[in-house]
Amino acid sequence: MEIRNGDLTLHLATDGPEDAPPILLLHGITSCWRTWDWLVPHLADRYRVLRLDFRGHGRSDRAAGEYHVAGYVSDAAAAVDAAGGPSIVLGHSLGGVTTAGLTQHHPDLVRAALMEDPPIPAAARTLEGNSLLDGFRLMRQSIPMMQEQKVPEDVLAGILANAPSATGPTFGTLVHPDGLSSMAAGMLHVDATVLDPVLSGQPLDPFYDPNAPLGRPALLITADPTAPDAVARAEDAARFAEVNPGATVTVMTGAGHLIHDELASRDRFLAAVTEFLATLG
Repeated sequence: MEIRNGDLTLHLATDGPEDAPPILLLHGITSCWRTWDWLVPHLADRYRVLRLDFRGHGRSDRAAGEYHVAGYVSDAAAAVDAAGGPSIVLGHSLGGVTTAGLTQHHPDLVRAALMEDPPIPAAARTLEGNSLLDGFRLMRQSIPMMQEQKVPEDVLAGILANAPSATGPTFGTLVHPDGLSSMAAGMLHVDATVLDPVLSGQPLDPFYDPNAPLGRPALLITADPTAPDAVARAEDAARFAEVNPGATVTVMTGAGHLIHDELASRDRFLAAVTEFLATLG
């Protein structure tokens, strides 16, 4: 389905019973709604599952110069409005900090917040030193060329399978095959300028306040802090737990940033999410 957020038309995929409680799934910065394809069968029997394409991503409108967390939060708020009531919100990376920002700024829209390795720094910082930056720089150059050449999705998935990941191993040995497909789809249908704010060298968007509690049941899942692409660092998780004493914080030992796509960590991610959702009733 399509929804409106101001002048933008956004794509929102829906699955599950229309009268079931809604759960909104939010993707990362070069991804799209399809990154959650694998999760839908685990949720759609008891939730109305909504998967949003943020502005500039997937099938949603482009919004050059408007790629900041406040804008993504407004996109998520529009999706919750379309759901017709407060939602459980789960987001990876960019989707995770958007989940946190949405919960702080629009608590009436959020029933519970689940965040997967989000950039929620305890103090202002950039991504300098994180191995993701090299990948982002390469994608900023290559994505426009691949889109112009209309590289088929399966061809790009094959290229990615043999490419080194931010943690070293090739993506083909690190992530599930559906993860490769969704990564390829995301790259082929994204405005590459979404990466510009990250690559600018400026501190990460301060729209989320690490010193303000979320005020909702929350699950924070982080990558292994020793992973070179881990975004939520140990000090970030510690600060989050201090400010949100009732929250559940889970560190995925051995996992990199792509927790839900990794062969070695998807099942653990699903178990953590399922266990947390069960506490909500």
